[in-house]
Amino acid sequence: MSTRSAKDRHADGEQNGFVASCVGLRQGRYPRRRTFGSSVYRVNRRIATLVAALVPVVVLGVTGSVVTVPFAALGPGPTYNTLGDVDGVPVVQIDGTDVDPTAGHLNMTTVAVRDQLNLFEALGFWASGRQGLVPREEVYPPDKSKEEVQEGNQADFEQSESSAELAALHHLDLPVSLSVTSVAQDGPAAGVLNIGDTLVAVGGTPVSTAGAVREAVSAKAPGDSLDIDYVRDGAPRKGSVVLGARPDDPSKGYLGVTPEEQPDVPFDVKFNLADVGGPSAGLMFSLAVVDKLSPGELSNGEFVAGTGTIDAAGTVGPIGGIPYKLIAAREAGATTFLVPDANCGEAQQNVPDGLRLVRVESLDNAIDSLRAIGSGEDAPTCS
Repeated sequence: MSTRSAKDRHADGEQNGFVASCVGLRQGRYPRRRTFGSSVYRVNRRIATLVAALVPVVVLGVTGSVVTVPFAALGPGPTYNTLGDVDGVPVVQIDGTDVDPTAGHLNMTTVAVRDQLNLFEALGFWASGRQGLVPREEVYPPDKSKEEVQEGNQADFEQSESSAELAALHHLDLPVSLSVTSVAQDGPAAGVLNIGDTLVAVGGTPVSTAGAVREAVSAKAPGDSLDIDYVRDGAPRKGSVVLGARPDDPSKGYLGVTPEEQPDVPFDVKFNLADVGGPSAGLMFSLAVVDKLSPGELSNGEFVAGTGTIDAAGTVGPIGGIPYKLIAAREAGATTFLVPDANCGEAQQNVPDGLRLVRVESLDNAIDSLRAIGSGEDAPTCS
């Protein structure tokens, strides 16, 4: 048995490709051999950390996409040219008389309402700059169903169509009749006036609007006798009514009938716009009727848009959502926008570049302003 030195044994190890190093190996510091169990433990711990970090993200994602927020989004809606067609049908159609050819734009504007928003949708609308968020109850009151609100909006829209036609006829000095649409049971006029009678004069003064009847009656005191001229079944009649006391103001006279203005012309005006609600199209509808029944063009080559309620006497009233209607009008190409006087302040703060605001208080005022613009003159603006 031969004895070999440590140096010789080390040299043999180098030749075989293996070197055992004892550098730094002292008692208590030998390297721990890694086992399969410890590796699994470390992997599981990393997975647990990752899961713990992802859980809030997943919960937020599910919550944000599923849970609805108590807000509705308002934004620019579609605009409709009241002088044009929708799906091949005139927005404002007049049959039974000659209609003046019309061109240009008299666009009504709308507000788009989006409901049942999740959190992410609401944040997206808020950040867009084109939409705004309002409490849902401002659009859908808690005491009404969504269907009831939509039905009310549709009723307002239909009323705006009727008022628009009457306002246009008054402006054009075309005949309008005043019909009795209801008679209070056991009221002062019961037994004298019937539903369907046409009122001609009250107290000797000709009347053509419901407001004129109210003024004539309110000028009298309870117990006064008031002469009524009316037409029934085509025959003129006279009657006398002893007035009662008005329920909301006992010092004033009360007739107990509901008069409603009706067109008395040999042609029909029809509005063919569907799926739109609310009363704010009245002004633009009325302008379209006037434009079609009179020579020339009200727009005078301008792209005109606008909004506003209107009553039978032609008074223009305020509307909601003016910032979004201004955006919608400008994006459609409008350069002039008719603004109800009461909305001027808000409109000034939100007017897009390139859009001129024209302040209007009545149908007559709006027509005068459009004609002034067409002649190169100044028109009342929001200031």
